[in-house]
Amino acid sequence: MKLLIAGFGLRYIHLKGFAETLSKYGIECKVVVDSEICDGFPSRKIRNWFQTRKKFNKLISEFKPDAVFIDRQRHFGIATLKAGIPLFVHLKGDYWKEMDMARKTLYKSFPKRIALNQWDKIAKECFENATVILPTCKHLDNELKDKYPHKNAEIFYQGITPSQWIPEKGMKLKHPCVGLLQGAVIWEKAKEMLTLKKVMEAMPNVTFYWAGDGPYREKILPKLQEHDNFHWLGNLKHPEEVKKYLSEIDVYALISGIDMSPVSLLEAQILEKPVIATNVGGIPEEMKNNETGFLVEKGDHEDLISKLSLLFNDEDKAKQMGKSGKKFVEGNFSWDKISKDFVSVLKKHVNLK
Repeated sequence: MKLLIAGFGLRYIHLKGFAETLSKYGIECKVVVDSEICDGFPSRKIRNWFQTRKKFNKLISEFKPDAVFIDRQRHFGIATLKAGIPLFVHLKGDYWKEMDMARKTLYKSFPKRIALNQWDKIAKECFENATVILPTCKHLDNELKDKYPHKNAEIFYQGITPSQWIPEKGMKLKHPCVGLLQGAVIWEKAKEMLTLKKVMEAMPNVTFYWAGDGPYREKILPKLQEHDNFHWLGNLKHPEEVKKYLSEIDVYALISGIDMSPVSLLEAQILEKPVIATNVGGIPEEMKNNETGFLVEKGDHEDLISKLSLLFNDEDKAKQMGKSGKKFVEGNFSWDKISKDFVSVLKKHVNLK
């Protein structure tokens, strides 16, 4: 069986890990960046608006896939459907809530509304005609059932290759410290970081680092920078700089208003860091509360202070949580496990000639 995997460039390394593991189960894979093969309006690259399907057709003709896996709903998915190839759509986020938030925030202007509506049209066609939709967590699976109750759906968790995540030195930070690694692209997600203002004020001897960026940076950064124990690192190159960053921090914190399958939470745990995360979306499925770290409720700065203090005051507990986190991720989110489960799904839904 042949599987063509097309996805967003920033997730290429994880998709490669997925493909390499699938080969152990007799699945021949090819991984491509979707927009480099097939793109069009409303791509952020204007030159791609006039892109034809020449590259796509050549790829299909040469590789002859039995199925196509995409990790976002874009033109590649539409081209796959028109070619009559079974399409597996990995639903990574709460698409409907994120679209609603986009309409209310960054995409209010007329030109941006046109672009958003076109993206929505493409996504709906992918969802409606996909062979299988693969929600990335149980929380999202429930959302999907409300939208497409009769659609084939199989949970497909974000995976990781543990052997590629070995602690690596190279970044010097001030200790004790808390590290955040998250974007500021969706306001509902990003605004939760403002909870840190009261936390930093109560913990002046702890340094807080934020690695990430996005259009909402200027709504968050100036307020956090009012505190001397906060430092912004901007975007870090993945995986090289991210690995060094997560290896150096003492505690990983994911302070988010909405999240489904944050890969950084897996990366931090596989590097044996105790984690603290907001109890929203699919986050509780990617960690074990009170074993690999702690869950805190949105806006609860007091509990966040309490849990961080516990970790910094009990070094043995912090280390044990880090070790438990690594075992938990290895056992539940390694590509070996996820790929094995996916092979069963693939064979169930694709009829080979």
